[in-house]
Amino acid sequence: MASTKTTIDPSHLNWYAAREPLVLIILSAAAISFFFAVTALSRIYDAQQAAHGAEWFQRGKEQLNGGRPELASKYFQVALTYAPGDFQYQLSLAQSLLALNNTEQALQYLGNLWQREPENGTVNLELARIYAGKDDLTRALRYYHNAIYAIWNDDPEAQRRAVRLELTEFLLQRQAHGQAESELIALQGTLPDDPNLIAHLGDLFMQIPDYERALAEYQKSLKLMRRNPAALAGAGHAAFALERYGEAEGYLNAGLSINPTDNESARLLETAQLVLAMNPYRTGLSSNRRKRIVADDFNAAGVRLKSCLASVASNPSAVAQLDPLSSQWLQMQPKISRRAFDQDTTDAAMDLVFSIERQTIQYCAAPQGEDLALLLISKSREGD
Repeated sequence: MASTKTTIDPSHLNWYAAREPLVLIILSAAAISFFFAVTALSRIYDAQQAAHGAEWFQRGKEQLNGGRPELASKYFQVALTYAPGDFQYQLSLAQSLLALNNTEQALQYLGNLWQREPENGTVNLELARIYAGKDDLTRALRYYHNAIYAIWNDDPEAQRRAVRLELTEFLLQRQAHGQAESELIALQGTLPDDPNLIAHLGDLFMQIPDYERALAEYQKSLKLMRRNPAALAGAGHAAFALERYGEAEGYLNAGLSINPTDNESARLLETAQLVLAMNPYRTGLSSNRRKRIVADDFNAAGVRLKSCLASVASNPSAVAQLDPLSSQWLQMQPKISRRAFDQDTTDAAMDLVFSIERQTIQYCAAPQGEDLALLLISKSREGD
């Protein structure tokens, strides 16, 4: 069989050779067009996914802000199907889980978020709150301090201040007064000129208790807002605790003129006024006035002692303790009634008054009114 050979027309080769660059250009253009088309479609898809995710996320935020965390968590989970790695979506889901008391699942999300952004203020704060709820002081302190020095996008100074205040209140609840005081001292230099915020700092110092620093904060508040009833009441309470009854009277009077329904301040004011009126050791008293005060105090203590003895008549131990005081009071009564006594007698009479008030408190009802005032005067004299 004879073989046949296929021959290629040289003119065809010349045609392809002449058009090869054009073919390559066309194919390249097609590839580039296809690439851009795919990229554009991908971007459109991604944008649609992002839009859907943002829409569900916004719905979740609305539900969470409206106090419906269960529905919010479902919306956040839907949002995450469109953007599984979105940091804010995961954080909001964790917050909704916390609102549902699903602490362990929220802790898993927050732990992962902390690994991604250990400097994030909100994540550290939520972790601090979780461990505070678990009564884990060490970890709570760690994350609270992280949050104080963390990155905050909105008003970082205010956020850090709020975190430190929250930490302080947590420490006060734990009776960790020394640590709480350290946090408050750190806060002192960072507060803005806000009279209510400064007065609140005074309130926290009162809980330590650090009455000197509390009074100083109330006074700062009053420089900014003279008729601030909370600061006036706080200053009155702090001054009273410091046994500065004249100052306390002034602050409490001023506060009650603005807020007359403050019953606690009214009670303290009455006691402060009694302390001032019944203290024979106040400077500036005439001899006759001092003797009248001693006689009144002596009689008030006698009434207290007589009443107390009557109430403990069936208690031999109490009677044995109080009877000698009754004998001393009866022996001294004639001299005090005549008000013919010198400074030594004044001191002896007041020593007996103070002994009566201190002894009767062990066996009888808590002192009120004049008896409470005499007990406070006694404590003040002990410190002199």
